[in-house]
Amino acid sequence: MQILSEQELVRIWEAGYRQHSLDQAMTILMAAFPGMLRGTLAELSIGQRDECLLAVRRQTFGAQMAGLTTCPACQEQVEFVLNTAVLPIPTAIPPASDLQTMAIDTSEMQFRLPNSLDLAAIVGCRDAIAARHLLAQRCIVQVVQDGKVVSKESLPETLITLLADEIEKRDPLAEIQIDLNCPTCRHQWKMLFDIVSYFWTEIAAQAKRLLRDVHTLARTYGWREADILSMSSVRRKLYLEMVT
Repeated sequence: MQILSEQELVRIWEAGYRQHSLDQAMTILMAAFPGMLRGTLAELSIGQRDECLLAVRRQTFGAQMAGLTTCPACQEQVEFVLNTAVLPIPTAIPPASDLQTMAIDTSEMQFRLPNSLDLAAIVGCRDAIAARHLLAQRCIVQVVQDGKVVSKESLPETLITLLADEIEKRDPLAEIQIDLNCPTCRHQWKMLFDIVSYFWTEIAAQAKRLLRDVHTLARTYGWREADILSMSSVRRKLYLEMVT
């Protein structure tokens, strides 16, 4: 895994600021794992993808991730902190998951874990149930009931729900939930944490801050952007302090 420099963060932001969040995740990973093909990255399960993003973020900005959210009960702002220090840092992209098998009564289902391509296929679905059924049909390879192969398009809702629960167990990082407690009204709830949007917000803020620094130094000293970006962050900070 390659550590992302300040200049690389600017290039990532410039390449992906108009992209969908699914593509932004790929843009980040392609920069951090330059030897990997985009298609290979897209075939990672969502949990594998997010494990890699968490590792890249930890190497870039540190293990602590702090933020604000709103209490659903009293609408007060609540702070949260997520520590990723306990998570392993992969030195290379892990292999895509093999086919999974799940037995339910007299049925056996073969499936794979959802990946970024599957999520892209349901982006346009406005109905949650239709999206879940489409996702299930994409991930299910085969269903055998009483020794006979049955159509995956006609599976009952109960079976799809069981499949969703099983996928969550086998790909736990696909849904990161944080336990929160409002200090004002004591309401407790779980918040779904989205590493893609969180990390992208940080990248965008860092890139814009660096470009503002470039603007200040170029206007003051007439230096080229390439020369300013080649400076160490410590040296650049000293020049900025002298300007202000």
